[in-house]
Amino acid sequence: MDEFLLFLLLLLMGRNGLCQQEEVCTKSVINSCDDCIKSGPYCVWCKQLNFTKAGEQEAARCDTKAQLKARGCGEEEIISPNISIKPEKNVSLSKSFNQQEPVQLSPQEISLKVRPGLPITFNVSFKRVEGYPVDLYYLMDLSYSMKDDLANVKKLGESLFQALKEITEHAQIGFGAFVDKTVLPYTNTNKEKLLKPCDEEEADQQCQAAFGYRHVLSMTPSEKEFRNKVKDQYISGNLDSPEGSLDAMMQAAVCGDKIGWRNSSTRLIVLTTDAGFHMAGDGKLAGILEPNDEQCHMEGNLYIKSSEMDYPSVGQLAAQFKKHNIQPIFAVTNNMEAVYQQLSNMIPKSEVGVLSSDSGNIVQLIKDAYNRLSSKVTVTHDNLPDDVSVVYKPICKHPQPSDNEGICDNVSVGEEISFEVTVTARSCMERKSFTIRPLGIKDTLTVTLSTNCECECEVDETNHVHCREKGRVSCGICRCNDGYVGQFCECAIGDKDERSLRASCQRQNGTECENRGDCVCGRCQCHRTEQGSYFHGDFCECDDENCERFQNKLCGGNGKCNCGTCECNKDYEGSACQCKKSLEGCRTLNGSECFGRGTCKCNRCECKEGYQRPRCETCLGCPDPCLTKLNCIECLGFQSGPFEKNCSEACGKSIFATVVDQFTFSDKLCHLKDSQSCWVDFKLKQLVGEDNYKAEILKQRDCPKPPDITAIIGGSIAGVALIGLLILMLIKLLIHLNDLKEFKKFENEKKKSRWAEADNPLFQNATTTVANPTFTGE
Repeated sequence: MDEFLLFLLLLLMGRNGLCQQEEVCTKSVINSCDDCIKSGPYCVWCKQLNFTKAGEQEAARCDTKAQLKARGCGEEEIISPNISIKPEKNVSLSKSFNQQEPVQLSPQEISLKVRPGLPITFNVSFKRVEGYPVDLYYLMDLSYSMKDDLANVKKLGESLFQALKEITEHAQIGFGAFVDKTVLPYTNTNKEKLLKPCDEEEADQQCQAAFGYRHVLSMTPSEKEFRNKVKDQYISGNLDSPEGSLDAMMQAAVCGDKIGWRNSSTRLIVLTTDAGFHMAGDGKLAGILEPNDEQCHMEGNLYIKSSEMDYPSVGQLAAQFKKHNIQPIFAVTNNMEAVYQQLSNMIPKSEVGVLSSDSGNIVQLIKDAYNRLSSKVTVTHDNLPDDVSVVYKPICKHPQPSDNEGICDNVSVGEEISFEVTVTARSCMERKSFTIRPLGIKDTLTVTLSTNCECECEVDETNHVHCREKGRVSCGICRCNDGYVGQFCECAIGDKDERSLRASCQRQNGTECENRGDCVCGRCQCHRTEQGSYFHGDFCECDDENCERFQNKLCGGNGKCNCGTCECNKDYEGSACQCKKSLEGCRTLNGSECFGRGTCKCNRCECKEGYQRPRCETCLGCPDPCLTKLNCIECLGFQSGPFEKNCSEACGKSIFATVVDQFTFSDKLCHLKDSQSCWVDFKLKQLVGEDNYKAEILKQRDCPKPPDITAIIGGSIAGVALIGLLILMLIKLLIHLNDLKEFKKFENEKKKSRWAEADNPLFQNATTTVANPTFTGE
């Protein structure tokens, strides 16, 4: 039976072209049958006694079935885990809707038992049920620019219901409205404007207060109820152009009990708007930093977290649409078509239609969009475990290419299609589940996946002669009793501890004989390699078959492999001896090899750090030689500077310098100040090697003239004398000005004096009489 299942699987793989793939068992560390099964999808184990020779590694029991048979292992001695496909629940597809839960996907549950790395394929069938219920939620933008559209929507109840009745007899419709968050800068927060945010030019118009999202009507089959509810709606308004469309759609998706979505129905959200939308992050403009939590926050049919929680991201919205099987239809004006088309590309199972200026074509738009959505069947998966891949192959009239989905287009009602699903597990796992389902449809297929990575081997209860009667046989190999070791339990430990014996066969990584030999009484006995040679080394760490290859030849066919390293022939080099020794690609114009700043390997330069290929001529990360060689230039050209006393020792080996009147080569000009503050002009040309330069130094330096001591002293004395004279003149001037001030003050006081004219009674005038003795009177 097991072989029959394997045969069926191989036939199934052949249909996909996988039978052409060569079966290879890539072995790594094989110590048991379980290790073998885990190492590759085509690896099987031979449990036949005496299949391996003395000293041969037990890993030789692990190979492909063809290789083991070729080496003499009998069919009945080969262990290969079983694989199976078992439908757990497989209810037939429904033909039409009859008020019961219809079945559109079959099977519903399946269990897979697989080998890691080996694909397994099964078929999934799908058929659109005739008359399947439709729930349509009409979500309308009630900003002021949609005033004319609202008037038409109030009249379309009859035609909208008639269009739905053409699709199914079990149709329901709901209604919701949105504008934007009632905070700045989205809405005018003036109290009067919040109550009436519409245009003031039409004072008599009916206008409702600003709001974010309002659920108006739950799902109903009543045309009259729809018409009456929509009739009571009035326009509102906001400030900016984008609206809170994503907020409204998120609440309509997650508030299923309030919207009234039925369990078995095609769920549609028709969004009508003439503006763009705000998305996650825009809330920061209003100081709203809390991310959208994708939860329902409806009280009194109003979204109460509108002013507290940021807008949802497109990814969040797409995930909720997928989770709740909702298919959006974006009915937008012509100027917004490109914007919403990009949004539709990021949301699976969505459509975009262009509204007329007054939304008069909305009914036809919904019909066309629904037909496109329902006729396109997309099958995908959820909750896929790690290391598991799923590939879909659609089997229908109009398959569409896709990487991670199965897509059939133009599927009519009642047409049965199928998908070939190929599942591959790349590692061992126990009972991991994932779901497969058509987008927008409630039906799912639960796939339970388990891998078969273990061998079921019987263990002999008594000591077996194959094991020298010192152990038991399990899967063809010996499990030795305590005190015995070896491939056939042939080595008695004696006084030594088994652990210490085995430790002498282990290197630092703790692996015994590198899994390439047997530890026999404390020494490694190395096994043969797959190509027939032997592993070697104290711990069997070396082999001569795993060196680097070139053109699929070991060591390029130009050397020999020794312990993982290529030893090249005389005229070859490289890690895989892939290069013929040659210096042509490394030669420079001056005949050097890589300018002496690298080594030539495989006919190309491997440059030292900083130097650039192809020939290590320039160095992008090296210091500027003008700066590093300035001290040497100064001492070589002018016998001054820090290296003045040991110039030949410090600079003679790295710079060959000549002093010139005019430069003769056109390298970079260096113009720097030396230790004497003189401007020095020189040019450097790098020669072969890292620190080897030829320099030309301009003979004439531009040095500052020495100061004139006599002029400085004379000028200082003259300056001091002049300053002293000026100070004396200033003092004299101040004294003169002060005297002049006092004199003027005295004059003014003098003019103010008044003297009395009365005579002093005590005063007598002086009287003097003089007689001339010679005067006679004649």
